Amino acid sequence: MIKNSFVLFLALSLFSCSSKKKVDLVVHNAIVYTVDDKFSVKEAFAVNDGKILELGSSAEILKKYQGEMLDAGGKSVYPGFIDGHSHFYGYGKGLQDADLVGTKSWDEILEKLKAFGMENPEGWIIGRGWDQNDWDVKKFPDNEKLSKLFPDRPVILTRIDGHAAIANKFALDLAGVKPGQQLIGGEVEILNGKLTGILIDKAEGLVFSKVPAATDKQIREALLDAQKNCFAVGLTTVTDCGVGSGLIPVIEKLQQDNELKMRMYPMLSDSRENYDYLFKRGAIKTDRLNVRSFKIYMDGALGSRGACLLQPYSDKPGYSGFLLSNKEHFEEVARKIAGKGFQMNTHAIGDSANREILNVYARVLKGKNDFRWRIEHAQVVNKADFKLFGDNNIIPSVQSTHATSDMYWAGDRLGAERVKGAYAFKQLLDQNGWLVLGTDFPVENINPMLTFYAAVVRKDMKGYPAGGYQMENALSREEALRGMTIWAARGNFEEKEKGSLEAGKFADFVILDRDLMKADAASLFRTRVLKTFLNGEMVYEK
Repeated sequence: MIKNSFVLFLALSLFSCSSKKKVDLVVHNAIVYTVDDKFSVKEAFAVNDGKILELGSSAEILKKYQGEMLDAGGKSVYPGFIDGHSHFYGYGKGLQDADLVGTKSWDEILEKLKAFGMENPEGWIIGRGWDQNDWDVKKFPDNEKLSKLFPDRPVILTRIDGHAAIANKFALDLAGVKPGQQLIGGEVEILNGKLTGILIDKAEGLVFSKVPAATDKQIREALLDAQKNCFAVGLTTVTDCGVGSGLIPVIEKLQQDNELKMRMYPMLSDSRENYDYLFKRGAIKTDRLNVRSFKIYMDGALGSRGACLLQPYSDKPGYSGFLLSNKEHFEEVARKIAGKGFQMNTHAIGDSANREILNVYARVLKGKNDFRWRIEHAQVVNKADFKLFGDNNIIPSVQSTHATSDMYWAGDRLGAERVKGAYAFKQLLDQNGWLVLGTDFPVENINPMLTFYAAVVRKDMKGYPAGGYQMENALSREEALRGMTIWAARGNFEEKEKGSLEAGKFADFVILDRDLMKADAASLFRTRVLKTFLNGEMVYEK
């Protein structure tokens, strides 16, 4: 009798196993935030051929599927994070240059450059990341000490926002930059009739045009180094805002060779060459690459006072910044892009720049639509202009860490009343019911957990200010998570294939060490990624 019972049990067990569907991966014992329409939470899901097959309770999924098992240990699982605004290639390339982020003085920068110059004894010295707002003396430096330190090597150092730089005399002479030089959309700073080395916005190009083009080896290393760091913070898709068309074939080749696995949404920069390339070739769409849009620049940055304001800067009377091109250019480009059916994404920081491009969009889009034209940053908006986003379905693409990086001095630039319309994420969200969140790395830190923390808590990592910065414009945790996943996918026309964990979508997901929906608010920025999966393949493990 005992023998017969054992045989029956064995037979039933074998039948049970054979009746299960074989899949590539089964994730169970998890808190799975699907970020679907209902923001539903599951416990498990099955993955096959790189896509989500089914979600449910652990009991349901384990009963139906067999394959490689991943016990999440009760940890929280989220869709792979999507950075809605970054400079992926530029970040990777910058890893090869002098890192000046976090420097506290001009003298500290010079010391760093001495060491960098010794390690890299030939060619240009390029650096990025300085911010005079972090120094005791909060003003642009001049290049006198820099030129003495490097009298016979060209040096150019870009500010943290990318909208200003300082070059030494050797580099300025090489580029033929002269006092009194005028150009549209840029400024060559002069003090007492002499060049200081400071170049604002398009003036940077005078010197950068002399920098040798990156080699194929440097480009490959930049892309793969950026990918490695992105996977480590849970990013599975990046929007690369403003690249040249020459980069696209390199990306395609690396993706075809399965070296570059990152999903990418590159926006081509505003140039005749790039328009000719995409208009002739047409939109490019694969599982990993989506090229269908252009990135336009209206103005510069608030930190370098290149943002174009309706009224003068509160801390620089008589000066209102400037647009980077003639107004006619933006209308012409908008109509050209619309005529070809592509997406237009425009950098606009100041309230004047935002008003100008909002009105251009309105004239071209003519009301409600689903073209998903975006304004990148939408950083300072006049209270009379918010409605233009909703009237014409213009999508704000914002970076929440800009608020917590700029809050120390933004009021000085804008004044107490005007600053209320700055970093106004909740007001922008209310216009269309969704927005896109990103980091703008390397301008800000690459970590999307800082994006989430800044959007929800609106404090720095020391807990300042105590009550949060302009909390009327904070986002809820659900809104912030959607902005980093499904809404960011929607901003790229990709919401049907990614951005949430649903059957039929790519199996891009992350496992975190804490639950973003329930963890103590003050600890959110400490959240770490334990594992990152793309297409069901683990691409990072802590």
